[in-house]
Amino acid sequence: MKRFPLASAVLLAGLVLPAVADAHTFGAHDAGFVHGFLHPVGGWDHLLAMVAVGLWAAQRGGAALWALPAAFVTAMIGGGLLGMAGIALPAVELGIAGSVIALGALVAAQSRLSLSLSMAVVALFALFHGHAHGAEMPEAAQPLLYGLGFALATALLHGAGVAAALSLRGIARGTGAALALRGLGAAIGLAGVGLGGVALAALA
Repeated sequence: MKRFPLASAVLLAGLVLPAVADAHTFGAHDAGFVHGFLHPVGGWDHLLAMVAVGLWAAQRGGAALWALPAAFVTAMIGGGLLGMAGIALPAVELGIAGSVIALGALVAAQSRLSLSLSMAVVALFALFHGHAHGAEMPEAAQPLLYGLGFALATALLHGAGVAAALSLRGIARGTGAALALRGLGAAIGLAGVGLGGVALAALA
C-alpha cells in the first residue's frame, strides 16, 4: 500500500482553511464557477458530510470507492436544480446536519450496508446539500458555471476523504488504521450533533 500522508494533508488543509461555519450566501454579482466552487467548502456542514462520503467509500473499498461519490454528486446536482427552480424541500438545514451525523456514524460503525442501499443513503442526503447550493445561488449567477463549480468542489472533497483514509492505512497498519478511521467518523458525527443544534436554534 502506498503512503499518502503529506499529499492528503496538504489537500485537506487547502480545502478546510477557507471554511467557516454556515457561510452559505455570497450575494455577489456575476457569480459563476468560483462562487459555485466555494459554496461546498464555505460551510463545515457541507465539508464534513462530503469528506465523510469519501471516508466511507474508501473504508468499504471495491465498487463503493467510485459508486458512493458518484451517487452523491449525481443526486446533489438534482437537488441543486430543484433549489434553482424554487421547488422547496422540507427542513433542508436539518437534513444537512442530519447527513453529517448519519454519515459520520456509518464510518464509525464501519457499516457494511449493501452497495445499492448505501448509494440510496448518500443520494438522499445529497439532495439536501444540492438544494442548499441551488437555492442560495446569487441572483446574478451563471447557473451552468455555478453548478459545475459546486459539483467539482464536492468531488474533490470526496477525494480528500478517500486520501485521508488511504493515509491512515499507510501510517497505521491493520487494526490501528481501522480504529483511527472509525474514530474520525465518530468525530464527524459529533460535529454534526453540534451543527444540528445550531440549525434547531435558528428555527426556534
